[in-house]
Amino acid sequence: MSEARPVVVVGVDGSDASKDALRWAAKQAECTHGEVHALITWEFPPSYGFYVDYSEAEFDAQARKTLEEAVAEVLGKPPSVPVTLSVVKGRPTEALVSASRSADMLVVGSRGRGAFAGMLLGSVSLHCIQHAACPVLVVRPRTK
Repeated sequence: MSEARPVVVVGVDGSDASKDALRWAAKQAECTHGEVHALITWEFPPSYGFYVDYSEAEFDAQARKTLEEAVAEVLGKPPSVPVTLSVVKGRPTEALVSASRSADMLVVGSRGRGAFAGMLLGSVSLHCIQHAACPVLVVRPRTK
């Protein structure tokens, strides 16, 4: 009987911070002979009480394109570790916490808005730290 590979879930939104998180997750997966599950989410934009026809919008396809491009840019083609791509409709916090239930580690980037702005705006990384079902690593931007 073979053991399952360790799973490192990483949140990706196309930002530099999420690309740094993806890079770190891939290195962790490589060291542990694991695999990366890269996850991106999307939501309908708020309409503020007005009807907006989104019938021709391809939010799912655009999110998948963003995820595929980030993975190709950071990890190359083909990636050095097994990578599964997931596109989820919903809030990033809920999707990442849900994914953490079947993960060995969750990796997220930090955009570095600072403590006060984080309190006002909310923070995906803080929510994940508080609610994830596995260890969480927050990749901070390098100081110059």
